[in-house]
Amino acid sequence: MTDKDRLAKATETAEESLRLHLAYRGKIQVIPKCPIRGLSDFSMWYTPGVAEPCRAIFKETGRVYDFTNKGNSIAIVTDGTRVLGLGDIGPEAGLPVMEGKALLFKYLGGVDAIPLCLGTKNPDEFIQTVKFLEPTFGGINLEDISQPKCFRILDQLRREMGIPVWHDDQQGSGTALLAGLLNALRLVQKDISTVRIAMIGMGAANVAAYRLLKNSGIDPTRVIACDRKGTLHRHRQDLEARQEEYAEKWKVCLETNEHGIQGTIEDALKGADVCIAFAGGNLLKAEWISTMANNAVVFACANPTPEIWPWEAREAGAKIVATGRGDFPNQVNNSLVFPGIFRGALDVRATTITDEMAIAAAHELAGYAVKQGIHEDYILPTMDQWEVYPNVAVATALQAQAQGLAKMQTPEGQLHAEATRIIRQAREATQLLMKERMISPVPKREW
Repeated sequence: MTDKDRLAKATETAEESLRLHLAYRGKIQVIPKCPIRGLSDFSMWYTPGVAEPCRAIFKETGRVYDFTNKGNSIAIVTDGTRVLGLGDIGPEAGLPVMEGKALLFKYLGGVDAIPLCLGTKNPDEFIQTVKFLEPTFGGINLEDISQPKCFRILDQLRREMGIPVWHDDQQGSGTALLAGLLNALRLVQKDISTVRIAMIGMGAANVAAYRLLKNSGIDPTRVIACDRKGTLHRHRQDLEARQEEYAEKWKVCLETNEHGIQGTIEDALKGADVCIAFAGGNLLKAEWISTMANNAVVFACANPTPEIWPWEAREAGAKIVATGRGDFPNQVNNSLVFPGIFRGALDVRATTITDEMAIAAAHELAGYAVKQGIHEDYILPTMDQWEVYPNVAVATALQAQAQGLAKMQTPEGQLHAEATRIIRQAREATQLLMKERMISPVPKREW
């Protein structure tokens, strides 16, 4: 296959997506989960019967989890300021992404997720709006929020809310990346504590990835990070002057780059064992990859266009290449993470999602792939290996219980059985709707 053929295949998905979105006018809907045998049932599900569960919850607020769907519902909240690789396109243009996220939550994790695209860019208004949602939802998934405000929003909401708040662009990306790196290093037989890592782009994803990697055994001094202005080091006066606003970046400046290398992406990549890029399409050049160490590992995670096409990186000498795309091998995608993470957090009513819970999920993902047989084109499970999602849920739930963050203590076997049941039910319900044509068949192309 020529480069031209590869690029044509990569763009075909975008054209088909636009056609199908127009045909279906969205991807999610609300359908009942209770039986409706006749109109008389509405006397139980609604007035007058509904007054009884209302009274019970009024007496004991925690019973809202017993009588409603709160324990299985989350809000996906964005302001549309950092959508995928598209940037600040606004809340309306971000809605297709949030609907897609809700679809994945349900089909892969059995979680009912509601997209909420907010018409404000003000972080204080955003924070207050999300806090108002706590009585209704069992968790919050923050999505596609620009930095640096995304860090403040997540930190403040985690402190001030009693339900799990997760920023998938930070924690989800970091978790998937960690899982992939663990197995990539297994294959190239390099130790996580001694590898040199170039981190390209220090936005939400790589800041969180750095934190998780640091907690998993990397040597921070052997990391060289880059943003748009070049390498991060302790002499970056622009970041030092705004260290309160860019606290996370400034911390990276102080902890990494032992030899104070000042330069560009090209300088950061020289001799590196691993490249972790969450930066933007077509940013990396093949000649830069060729200067990396032997058996180099490249994560080019920008979506929809990776920082370098995988065949280009391989031809430049990379041993293992991963991207964020599902149509190439080694997809490093949050979709492997968030459905199971939230399934597990909700199932034990965790009050938060910690880095330790994310690391437990990453090790479960990596371990599942190892059992299947990892190789250069398979370092992570694929999204169609659905059995991995209950496993991730259990790992997350057990860690929450171990940290004293779960309101329910449930044995491992019971957790796995329940997570499997809920996820299988969601998948089978979708298949049944398709079989009965309640979901219309995919329309044929009109040539």
